[in-house]
Amino acid sequence: METDNFIERGYSIQRLTECYVTKNHHFYSDFQTLNNFRKFYVFTLNVYTYICGGMITINQAIQQGRFNSEYHKLAVNLFYTTNWLSNQHSQLLKPFGISMQQYNILRILRGQKGTPVSVNCLIERMLDKSSNASRLVNKLLEKGLVERKICPQDRRQVEVKVTPRGMALLMQIDGPMEKMRNVLSILSEEEASIVNKLLDKLRSSKQQ
Repeated sequence: METDNFIERGYSIQRLTECYVTKNHHFYSDFQTLNNFRKFYVFTLNVYTYICGGMITINQAIQQGRFNSEYHKLAVNLFYTTNWLSNQHSQLLKPFGISMQQYNILRILRGQKGTPVSVNCLIERMLDKSSNASRLVNKLLEKGLVERKICPQDRRQVEVKVTPRGMALLMQIDGPMEKMRNVLSILSEEEASIVNKLLDKLRSSKQQ
């Protein structure tokens, strides 16, 4: 078998997939120096199809041929992927009658283990900083998912905590949410760690 010949010569599937792929699926790497490049091209194309079959590039997703630079492409890819993940979460939460922002508030409050927190504390920890925390709390209050009271130490400050009803709703959501996150398991744990570090680095550079 053609692939066996390459594996016998020391080219692992992992190494082969490190080759860069252009729009036309041409592979450019040090393997181009091989005399048997035609066979290698066929093999790597098969590897690409096997491993990345069904993968849609950002170019294909938004039907754009070229970007001004890799940085431009990265920015668009981040926006597109963020919206894609957000839509996945929104669709999952829709049957439970809460938004992604409201769910985020409930999760923060659950993490407090019954200790009330101020609205300002919620704002600091929210994923979506553009959301109106007070309005979100009011919506959750209307649904009986949180309760609000005046801080004993500072009567000008309002504190919020999750109710038993809110905890019960979170428990209902936990299972479906965990299954939804499995979509990320297409990445290995090592790849996920690399992406996390790169995103942390990207945000840190803007904070300096």
